[in-house]
Amino acid sequence: MFALSERQQPAGIHDRLRQAHAVTAELISDVIGETCQRLAAIGPTEKTARIRRLIQSEAWTDAALALIDLEIPQWRLRRIAYDEGEWHCALSRQRELPEWLDQSIEARHADLPLAILSAFVEAKAASAPASRTSVPAVPRNADAIYEPVLSENFA
Repeated sequence: MFALSERQQPAGIHDRLRQAHAVTAELISDVIGETCQRLAAIGPTEKTARIRRLIQSEAWTDAALALIDLEIPQWRLRRIAYDEGEWHCALSRQRELPEWLDQSIEARHADLPLAILSAFVEAKAASAPASRTSVPAVPRNADAIYEPVLSENFA
């Protein structure tokens, strides 16, 4: 996995996806509940109704791709490959860049929908806004040695 996937990830859902053997309605509901703020916020639309229909018909791969399209539209599917018994899924923000220049999110699993959902959860975590302010924080308990000094010299 690449640098973008090293950010904070919802550990519980990520571990459940890795340990699962197949997608279930309960598992995909947990993924939606823990990672999908947009789905809950926008209310009933054509896209949300489509996702519900896909889940009801157990079309897990299409449901995972629809979640990516709805929740993180800036991310696109870059590559799906099957190698040595595992599906490898890569999501990217800039598909047009050569693969060696792109910082993509990669996930792998023996089950294709679980590989896509794992990449989705990692990309969602990488897309989460950092909780940093524009002004750097100053330590509040500075030592007595560090006293502010007025050092204006306009000469």
